[in-house]
Amino acid sequence: MTSETAEDLAGLTAIGKVVGFTIAEMKKKVTPGMTTAELDQAGSAILKEFGAQSAPQVTYKFPGSTCISINEEVAHGIPGSRVIKAGDLINIDVSAELNGYYGDAGVSFQLPPYNDKLLHLCSSTEKTMMSVINHLRAGMKVNEIGRVMEQEARHHGYTIVRNLCSHGIGKALHEKPYEILPFFNPRDTRVLKEGQVITVEPFLSTGIDYVEQQPDGWTLSVTDSSRVAQFEHTIIVTKGAPIILTSA
Repeated sequence: MTSETAEDLAGLTAIGKVVGFTIAEMKKKVTPGMTTAELDQAGSAILKEFGAQSAPQVTYKFPGSTCISINEEVAHGIPGSRVIKAGDLINIDVSAELNGYYGDAGVSFQLPPYNDKLLHLCSSTEKTMMSVINHLRAGMKVNEIGRVMEQEARHHGYTIVRNLCSHGIGKALHEKPYEILPFFNPRDTRVLKEGQVITVEPFLSTGIDYVEQQPDGWTLSVTDSSRVAQFEHTIIVTKGAPIILTSA
């Protein structure tokens, strides 16, 4: 969608704050020994407290309120009986709806004892996301997102997961521009418009550049010993610096 009115900005800001707060609170609650279902229940309770709904549940009937992915899992992990352990690499991805507006964000982090390689992966992924966001301006081509994302990943020593994309959002979880590729596509002539609402979500990998769907129909995982981190914000494109909606 394109944010065109004060009502749009207020609605997007409200759901963005809910999503950002939910992720921050879930991250605080993560404890070795708890299950991903228990962590998801904590996130669900926060969303309900604000009157928000889980966007994956509303849109796709996802079997959880949030997506929680551990270690070899990269995205769309289903909360369940998996026990979180010390040293795990965890991704929490929260997307939600409030009063007809949608927000989407994600964060990757490791539980202690820390591994320097995983800490560097997470830090580099967040830096890549912020570099892309700070680069964007109305009037630029959409494919600049992929160009900068791939360039930043390479600069930090990682590869980009090529089959996970950023996307438009606003009045639905996924809107135009669909499939904002994480690598440069010279044939993509779409242009970012002032007020356009999109996600920016790089997935940086220590090796593999494609992930595969698991038999559960949702979870996307690596097929080797690679590890992947993701960071994501929902933003509004402007003529100047983008507006980040999903900060905690």
